[in-house]
Amino acid sequence: MAAPPLTIVVDIEGTTSATGFITEQLYPYSREHFRRWLDERADEPEVARAITGVRELIGEPDADAKRIDEALNGWLDRDEKVTPLKALQGLIWAEGFASGDLTSHFYPDAIPALRGWHAAGHPLFIFSSGSVAAQRAWFGSSPEGSLLPLFSGHFDTENAGPKRVAESYRSIAEQIGEQLGEAAKPEGLVFLSDLVEELDAARAAGWWTIGVRRPGEPYYAKGVGDHPETDSFARVDLTGERPTVA
Repeated sequence: MAAPPLTIVVDIEGTTSATGFITEQLYPYSREHFRRWLDERADEPEVARAITGVRELIGEPDADAKRIDEALNGWLDRDEKVTPLKALQGLIWAEGFASGDLTSHFYPDAIPALRGWHAAGHPLFIFSSGSVAAQRAWFGSSPEGSLLPLFSGHFDTENAGPKRVAESYRSIAEQIGEQLGEAAKPEGLVFLSDLVEELDAARAAGWWTIGVRRPGEPYYAKGVGDHPETDSFARVDLTGERPTVA
């Protein structure tokens, strides 16, 4: 019996989309709106959970909006992948995309490949340090319309764990397994990312990996170690029992 189609899990920054667009467009947008959300929407469950997360991380259970805003901006300055920061950014970006203030960016090869893989029967998922809300806003507001119907699920550091830890990929495999069954065996999962530490963690969990190296990206010079390497999704072949790069 033929093996089921490979299940594909993609990173976003540096992989489907330019990191520079996110840091130069989305990060300043969230910075502009942190304080307004803290002042006006603190009672909303998701915002309240993010606020609690900030207070726990900085060790200040009574921190006010000003102090929380300072912490958020400090993490943003250092580009730290902190869960409450990413959660609040996701909510703010979702509002920006919905209002038309923001439109997401994709490399020219990304959308055709994602559509082609979906059409060929490959289940698609996202694993990003950006929150699920941010992912849904991003893929729901592409220049070519919503790409959300292409994806079967979304993973972030809250529902899966840190991206450089093998256990996070085991958790994702288990969650995908509950949804897809046989396709979620480690040997049926492929992770695409631009960061070697993430690729190493996925491989340690038994996954196939492909390193995406796009010129101009922050990690380009670092390389992707001994993982198969590509500069375009168009070069990725998923027709066999293991992925290859042309």
